[in-house]
Amino acid sequence: MTSAHRAGDDVEFPAVYRAPMRSRDDGVPQGLAVERALQIGVCGVGGRLDRILDSPADALAAVDAAFDERMARRLERFVSAPEGSFVWTRDVDGLLWLGRIAGPWRYDASPEARDADLVHVRACDWLDRPFEPAAVPSGVHEAFARGGRNWQSITRADAARLTAAVWEVRRGG
Repeated sequence: MTSAHRAGDDVEFPAVYRAPMRSRDDGVPQGLAVERALQIGVCGVGGRLDRILDSPADALAAVDAAFDERMARRLERFVSAPEGSFVWTRDVDGLLWLGRIAGPWRYDASPEARDADLVHVRACDWLDRPFEPAAVPSGVHEAFARGGRNWQSITRADAARLTAAVWEVRRGG
């Protein structure tokens, strides 16, 4: 797992991830999980379980048993993303939001989390408004254009550097 990306001058930038936060359960309204995540300051993935789990290892085993090994591997990638990594998500209107992972994995068993199928979560510091499309690095647009519901690393070479730059501009740093 890549925890940082290097620029040509040996400067390291945090890793960048795409977080669609779209349930694999088609009965969950599109956009519900993203709306919840932005509201309460988390990012996450789905995979409702019948019991509350306290450790990532137990969650991985339970997801493997309840769903399959592929879903457990997806959860493992989410759990192992380093704190401070950048996260891009897209809301129901297609607007892109940028955040940074700010805490470890936890299982959210609240009724609201179950309704949105956003139960495997990590604290995330989201910026206060979405970005205009022109301000979003092209590697981020490409990652979302591929479609899908998976949490995944955005590996285009300039995505980390450009994401760090837009974060600093927006944060006033």
